[in-house]
Amino acid sequence: MKEFLADKITQLKPSGIRKFFDIVATMKDVISLGIGEPDFATPEPIIRAGIKSLEMGETHYTSNQGLIKLREAVADQIHKLYGVNYDPATEILMSVGVSEALYLIFTAILDPGDEVIIPNPCFVSYQAEVDLAGGVAVEIPTFMKDNFEPEPDLIERAITPRTKAIFIGYPNNPTGAVASRETLLRIAEIAEKHDLLVISDEIYDRLVYGVEHICFPSLPNMRERSVLLGGFSKAYAMTGWRIGYVAAPAHILQGLVRIHQYTVMSAPTVSQYAAIEALRVGEPYVQQMLAEYDRRRKLIVKGFNRLGLDTFEPKGAFYAFPKVSNCGLSDEEFCDRLLKEAGVAMVPGTAFGAAGAGFARASYATSYEKIEEALQRIETFLKKNTCQ
Repeated sequence: MKEFLADKITQLKPSGIRKFFDIVATMKDVISLGIGEPDFATPEPIIRAGIKSLEMGETHYTSNQGLIKLREAVADQIHKLYGVNYDPATEILMSVGVSEALYLIFTAILDPGDEVIIPNPCFVSYQAEVDLAGGVAVEIPTFMKDNFEPEPDLIERAITPRTKAIFIGYPNNPTGAVASRETLLRIAEIAEKHDLLVISDEIYDRLVYGVEHICFPSLPNMRERSVLLGGFSKAYAMTGWRIGYVAAPAHILQGLVRIHQYTVMSAPTVSQYAAIEALRVGEPYVQQMLAEYDRRRKLIVKGFNRLGLDTFEPKGAFYAFPKVSNCGLSDEEFCDRLLKEAGVAMVPGTAFGAAGAGFARASYATSYEKIEEALQRIETFLKKNTCQ
């Protein structure tokens, strides 16, 4: 029988995150520092709003772009936080999380062979979605010495006649880095000079610690050449609701709507009603979760550095990215043995790109007590393997 799967599927690299959690699922007494989602439940008023929408019979499709009331609330939020204006009627699309938004934007802009420059380490879906859309992901490394911010000169040197866009994701998964205004202004200059689109994944925008998050479209002249991706999963603890958004100039957004209408029709209706309530009453809950993440962040960073696993201070998201290479093991070997010998799950840095070699991602979206126990187990593991 012939092979029916397309080459682009058979050649697609499996997720390095999924590999480790397939192993975790078979084990007992594992402390997971690998899951990239809040351990908090969705706040009660948001849950109630979703339930109420079902009870009121709101179980039908919405418009392709989503409920206008929700799009208006998203537009108001972006303007309030960052001073950027979007027309909710023509410039905002509600998507099935940022995951669908990634699929939509790359499918909409890429012809076969078009290139997208992507700094890494970065979230595992970025390169895969470019590949699936027929494009070419051009990865450039970021470095701990630069706080994992992209070096603008490396971006500019990677530009070719086939370059269509620069993709950035800050606050960053997996490093926790937050890009400075200076770095983003340089990227903006490069995009304008070379007439490139900038796609900015800002799903962690509300989770920053003691620094300012810069919304890329808010930079001078960038609104018209930017696509902003955001959502409700992280800040509002709504991962399972699968609700995100895209904000972009109308002529770009309409291309995404055309694809969206043929693939998912509309984002889940119950989730849209819940998202409206999240924007209406959710801010105190966001601040409570942020304060708790900050407490855990300080614990895990201090703990890793005390154990000799050099870790720069993450300023956003809920990840630490310790350097684990001083044990004489690759990051994958380190994480594999840590899981099997100590029952602590972390994700190898190479799962997030070549620049992640020698590092591992640890999520502090788990309880303070579990992080304390995980650090004790890691200390025992390091002493056993003479890594200290």
